[in-house]
Amino acid sequence: MLASDPLFIAALVACLGVLGVLVVGIGGFGRGGAFNQKHGNRMMRWRLYAQFAAVILIVAFVYFRQKGA
Repeated sequence: MLASDPLFIAALVACLGVLGVLVVGIGGFGRGGAFNQKHGNRMMRWRLYAQFAAVILIVAFVYFRQKGA
């Protein structure tokens, strides 16, 4: 079952992390002002890091599920 697979859970948490960083980044961009000037690029970098980790975990999950491990 997928819910008990630790790699699936890690991939799901990573995807939720991407969503969280994306929401904060879009919210800051929408509000503009000092927050966006100070943290806009940082949010974009964190989103890229989180997306990279999520993609790696998803690919690993699919790879190991196909192998039957």
